[in-house]
Amino acid sequence: MVMKFPYLGPSLFSVLALVSVFASGFGKGLPILSFDEGYNQLFGDDNLAIHRDGKAVHLTLNERTGSGFVSQELYLHGYFSASIKLPADYTAGVVVAFYMSNGDIFEKNHVEIDFEFLGNIRGKDWRIQTNVYGNGSTSLGREERYNLWFDPADDFHQYTILWTDSQIMFYVDNIPIREFKRTAAMGGDFPSKPMSLYATIWDGSDWATNGGKYRVNYKYAPYVAEFSDLILHGCTVDPLELSSKRCDDVQSPELLKTRITPSQRSKMDSFRKKHMTYSYCYDQTRYKVPPPECMVNPQEAERLKKFDPVTFGGGRRRHGKQHHRSRANWSEADSI
Repeated sequence: MVMKFPYLGPSLFSVLALVSVFASGFGKGLPILSFDEGYNQLFGDDNLAIHRDGKAVHLTLNERTGSGFVSQELYLHGYFSASIKLPADYTAGVVVAFYMSNGDIFEKNHVEIDFEFLGNIRGKDWRIQTNVYGNGSTSLGREERYNLWFDPADDFHQYTILWTDSQIMFYVDNIPIREFKRTAAMGGDFPSKPMSLYATIWDGSDWATNGGKYRVNYKYAPYVAEFSDLILHGCTVDPLELSSKRCDDVQSPELLKTRITPSQRSKMDSFRKKHMTYSYCYDQTRYKVPPPECMVNPQEAERLKKFDPVTFGGGRRRHGKQHHRSRANWSEADSI
């Protein structure tokens, strides 16, 4: 469904605040919206519950259904953030997603920017996956997977997407974990069309945990993901125009050059060395030649090979079955 809301244009305050975000990489001082101010329920009926006077949302997955919400506005670039606490205990097959998409508008050539949290069996940690694709290029997945340095079910942690016309940044607790730059070679695969922000919880039994080996066990339901500190701060777009460029003045090259400080880059490099377990750039079973934007690092390739010698070493895979994931029956993409 296409959300139709009046376009008011960015206020001077919004533009200046967004400039500050792009320059610093942090969202301190940005307004936190209540649910009614920025979002609509997507699916799930009473499996979505609003708390703290609209400042927090609980999404539940049970045997009946999952649940989710979507932003009221379409955005072309901006800063999108939420503090999230994930379900605890046995969570195999459970997928919690915080992402941007326009699949409801462009069925054949939509784009996405994803945070996906993949549940696990008892005693094993949640994993986090990021993904970027454009023009419906779901066959060219750009996934990365990581372990976390904390238990995301113990407390709230902040997850942020920063999207500009030339770069996408993923942050966890204000630490950058991934930088995705636009290149001429990738053409339309860089997300460059207006998108909505989504948050969902759903049953990904077919693929999410060990390729579908461990499925959701509803004996441990309900599974509840808690969201708070919701920030939607970007360039709103009239849903009828879609190609509006009214926020280009916040995308100046000077700001983009200063977005990541040396300290932040050092933290990002450290995170990736310690916690990244999968990168599409090194997946030799999927890509005989790495996608054009990949900068192959031999040391990184050697380190990832320890996690999966077949995937990252070019060996022969014994079980070549591929699994597919669906997001609540209204969006599909290939899994890794």
